[in-house]
Amino acid sequence: MNKTLPIHNTAQQMAARQRDISVSEFFLKNRHLLGFDSPAKAILITIKEAVDNALDACEDAGILPEIWVEISYQVGDVYRIAVEDNGPGILEAQLARIFGKLLYGSKFHKLSQSRGQQGIGISAAGMYAQLTTGKPLHVISQVQGESMATELLVSIDTTKNRPELHKKTKLNWHRPHGTRVEAQIEGHYPKGAHSIEMYLKQTAIANPHVTFHFKNLHGEQLIFQRSRCEIPVSPVEIKPHPHGIELGRLIQMLNNTDCHSLLQFLENEFSRVGRKTAQAIIQQANESLSERSYPKRIAHAQASALYRSIKTVPVSVPRTDCLAPIGEQQLAEGMRKEIDADFYVVTTRPPAVYRGNPFQIEIGIAYGRPSRSELALDERGHIHQKKSHHHNKAESMVPTEEATQLLRFANRVPLLYGQAGCAISKAVTNTNWHTYGLAQNKGTLPSAPMIILVHVASVWVPFTSEAKEAIAAYDEIIKEIKLGLQECGRKLAVELHKKMRLKNEYNKRVHIEKYLPHIGIALQEILSLSDDQRKHTVAQLDDVFQQTRKI
Repeated sequence: MNKTLPIHNTAQQMAARQRDISVSEFFLKNRHLLGFDSPAKAILITIKEAVDNALDACEDAGILPEIWVEISYQVGDVYRIAVEDNGPGILEAQLARIFGKLLYGSKFHKLSQSRGQQGIGISAAGMYAQLTTGKPLHVISQVQGESMATELLVSIDTTKNRPELHKKTKLNWHRPHGTRVEAQIEGHYPKGAHSIEMYLKQTAIANPHVTFHFKNLHGEQLIFQRSRCEIPVSPVEIKPHPHGIELGRLIQMLNNTDCHSLLQFLENEFSRVGRKTAQAIIQQANESLSERSYPKRIAHAQASALYRSIKTVPVSVPRTDCLAPIGEQQLAEGMRKEIDADFYVVTTRPPAVYRGNPFQIEIGIAYGRPSRSELALDERGHIHQKKSHHHNKAESMVPTEEATQLLRFANRVPLLYGQAGCAISKAVTNTNWHTYGLAQNKGTLPSAPMIILVHVASVWVPFTSEAKEAIAAYDEIIKEIKLGLQECGRKLAVELHKKMRLKNEYNKRVHIEKYLPHIGIALQEILSLSDDQRKHTVAQLDDVFQQTRKI
């Protein structure tokens, strides 16, 4: 019997099969890396990417955001998604590249807080729509001051990562300025904790200056009304901090700079480096480098010495005006608007740094299910029951009995997936909640009717993947989150102790008041008191009880 001999390829044959891989083609085959790994996630991520773009555009232009989100059923498993905003609009020359090319955007090289970072999101959603339904993105954009809007149908040429235009026209649009993007994609309508309504609710908490109009699958209109009419202060772009760069990046910066001296390079290309600091770095390097050394002619050994010197010379921490945290008052307002609870506490940590990148942590806790009445002290120090001001609205979030919910945010954007591998989750589960009077099993969230909100604001959020679902577990980030949780935990413990004391005292009073009339009747029989004398005795006993309680 003849055996089939293995076929071996020559070097020339293997070389002939080598070819460039387009970034679009790569992500088309690996769409799970962008979060499109399930039909339900695909719908939610498409909406999220469009909303992120809309919010960034409105805030950059100083416009109070108003966003309309619609979803409708088409046929089979196909849904039509539309997101419309009142932003500044997009120039006609930029439209095709923004929606039809991966890795095209304005945020990647900019060191300031923003929702988008990579220039992938909305174009990836269009690529997923193209893959599952064969339909291009339908975009309408009106720039303020122009007489007509631009309408186009655009898809991605995945082999070359460039836009493919199918239609481009001018039309009269109902909005003076703004953008509308529509996509038809295959998916499943998300429900429960990962529903569109839950996503918009969480986004409204972190962005109390935004109004959302949501038309759901059944044609119902839901409005998430803004609670503030002030646009957040725009973060300022900063330059890289010297303690956050790596050797390869330093060599690249030296080769690309327009500066003609090393001293000028250090002063102009880095944040927090003044003349004295730059001189100290050059002197510390001591590798035939001088202040007048030409950056583009610095050799690898000299650059290595310069890199080591940068790491040893003290440099001030980065500026923090590049961050735009939610703010304690705004966060508290957003939580009260969208979450029904008995007690709220928020805190903001001072800015900190990881790998030269400034970041800031904000924590909020909503505790307890809203009740019809709660205990309080009146002006005389007496305990009484007062009616709660909370209303159980259908659209409000409510802490689940004996089960903590964790809401994670990065640059005001909810993180709805990947909770297990996120730095925020690790910080919460590693916090000792027993200290604050809450039950907790090791390595789990505390068992309490509580919602914990954690927001990480940074010029560059270290996501674990391009899907932007979880934050990498940097020690500096975990430490700051834990410190913020501990601060909120102490305030929560004080409130819980106060409520427990009031409850115990109220129960004692109710118990005593229940038996005081019986005591009065017994005394009347023993001492042969009249009815008036018995009532007077009961009143005296009640006064003694009140004085004892105050002591």
